Amino acid sequence: MSVIGVGEVEAAGTTLTIKAGDVLTPLARDRAAERGITIIVSGPDAPASAGRASPSSASPRTQVSPVNLSDPGSPRSADARTLNSLYRRGAPLDPSLQSRPTRTSGGKPRAAVIGAGHVGSIATVRLAESDLFEEVVLIDLVEGLAAGIALDLWHDASIARFSTRIIGSEDMAALAGVDYVIVTAGKPRTPGMTRTDLTSANAAVVGPVCEQIARHAPRCVIVVVTNPLEEMTHLAQMRSGFPSERVLGMAGVLDSARFCSLVGLTGLALPSEVEAFALGSHGPEMVIPLSQARIKGRPLTDLITGDQLDAIVERTRDSGAEVVSLLKTGSAYFAPGHCAALMVTAMASHSGQVLACAVDPKGSYGIRDTRVGVPVRLGPAGLESVVELPLEPGELTALRESADRLRERINEVA
Repeated sequence: MSVIGVGEVEAAGTTLTIKAGDVLTPLARDRAAERGITIIVSGPDAPASAGRASPSSASPRTQVSPVNLSDPGSPRSADARTLNSLYRRGAPLDPSLQSRPTRTSGGKPRAAVIGAGHVGSIATVRLAESDLFEEVVLIDLVEGLAAGIALDLWHDASIARFSTRIIGSEDMAALAGVDYVIVTAGKPRTPGMTRTDLTSANAAVVGPVCEQIARHAPRCVIVVVTNPLEEMTHLAQMRSGFPSERVLGMAGVLDSARFCSLVGLTGLALPSEVEAFALGSHGPEMVIPLSQARIKGRPLTDLITGDQLDAIVERTRDSGAEVVSLLKTGSAYFAPGHCAALMVTAMASHSGQVLACAVDPKGSYGIRDTRVGVPVRLGPAGLESVVELPLEPGELTALRESADRLRERINEVA
């Protein structure tokens, strides 16, 4: 006796031959009905639909009634999601549930995340929980990974109270018509590795990915998370061919959040009550203009000593490496994933929130032809404006020096 499951049904043509005494699982029977497959029994006993069949019901040829998915009058047809098989363990996902139309005018936007690792998974769930999107598409080349994570996240919808559809796919064509794409694909840092060590390896990933984005979603905005951040953001623009306003780097949002959270460890305020921006590079040339930092409107420099502030700034610069050294087998993902989603939700909601992002300043702060973290306002179509803060002379000089170093590294990638 053999148990005939959905795998055998999927591999069958128009007929499936089984032996007398074999057990046909309920899921396999339903799937055969969906596909209109005729089941032929080679022997005196018919297969069981849920256990063994009675010999008295034997038939050498069993036609499983097909399910007409297009007939609205069929009791099992109106929506493929009502099929019994889709509620059982191991049920195949109907292709019709995987493809969604481009949004119509006035509808919710659609977003996508490329890379179903930790950062991509966190970004996906944050986007879904915002309920700003009709759908979030998670894409990864590893077979079944994105689909499995998408299904797992969807199981949380009733608890987290969101209605955003989450779709997992291995096919870049699933990007068709999306409005926003977060790119997390690439190698993470490991202990002892600098971001620049990743340049060659991740350029080989980000470049082709962005060509595919341009092919399938030519009007979208790209948010790059892959390190080294500024270099990969510049490469993403080159390979996509998009205007610089539609290719943004996620770095300053994360570094600003880290600084505010570390200030919160002093006990002077909650992290959410600290206002500050991390500008410059996502690395050693990071600039945190303390003249602009506030706690409940009060200057931070009036509340914390210079030495303590210097220590917090230094720890902020090294926070990514600190997490890597503690994890030993990976890099930070909760905060990076959330920050990437924050950029996209700010665009989708047109919140007007000022965020530090890696962009081409195009003359703001006296900086051109590079990618550097500066305060910006984002809109539905990407970068709307660079916000020029009244930096002190030393802070402005440090920001320009950071931009110069980034320009050199970006030119090497180009």
